[in-house]
Amino acid sequence: MKQPRAWQRMLSGRRLDLLDPSPLDIEIEDIAHGLSFVARWNGQTVGDYAYSVAEHSLLVEQIYGLIQPKAPDKWRLAALLHDAPEYVIGDMISPVKAAVGPEYGALDDRLTAAIHIRFGLPAVVPVMIKKQIKKADNISAWLEAIQIAGFTRVEADKLFGKPASALVVDLKIHLRPPLDVRRDFTARHNALL
Repeated sequence: MKQPRAWQRMLSGRRLDLLDPSPLDIEIEDIAHGLSFVARWNGQTVGDYAYSVAEHSLLVEQIYGLIQPKAPDKWRLAALLHDAPEYVIGDMISPVKAAVGPEYGALDDRLTAAIHIRFGLPAVVPVMIKKQIKKADNISAWLEAIQIAGFTRVEADKLFGKPASALVVDLKIHLRPPLDVRRDFTARHNALL
């Protein structure tokens, strides 16, 4: 029986094997391009442009820097890349991930490890750093929920937790064309390296 194809051709010309990803087949331009076209919230946001995973990743990195101002650049880079596997597997909302089961998590973990190694990070981020990045991710989701996804503050507080830091509550989300987001994502990645 023929093995099903489990790789994707990237615009860089790389061929990324999703079941056994190699750091050598990962390019930041492919990640930035893919993430700038992947819509968060399944596209159910207000505005003239989809709110992309690339834009979300920039916001998470910014929030992480606000709540962890002394964090070294490598952990800020980990924050920027926290959803990087979605450049090839897309952004699934949490209820769908739960329905798909543990196989989704295993795929995400393999891709994350390869991406981290490619950019000089440990394959697995230390638990404490991962928790801090997740806190920034939840704050981002809270902001997105109330600013562009139609949630009330009560709903957002219940689902994502109300942000404790006044530093982040005033952040504003701006929807931008994918080309602008891709450029800024790549520039921020390069600055953090």
